[in-house]
Amino acid sequence: MAVLTVYGKPGCHLCDDARAAVRDVLAGRDVRLREVDVTLDPVLERRYGERIPVVALDGEELFDYVVDVDVLMERLDKVDA
Repeated sequence: MAVLTVYGKPGCHLCDDARAAVRDVLAGRDVRLREVDVTLDPVLERRYGERIPVVALDGEELFDYVVDVDVLMERLDKVDA
């Protein structure tokens, strides 16, 4: 099963937007959503800093700041195939 990870933090409106977009795209797909609060891990907080949200599919970073829904659907279609 593919894993889509959203790296973000509480109180981040871009993170909220990314999570909402991702949830809409994942509806009905066999993909696990993993949400990571970077403020809980100093290494991740240094890595992602102000670049959040970051969305990764199976470890490959696809987006930062904004999720391109069309591109995400295309990538997930390849996983589903």
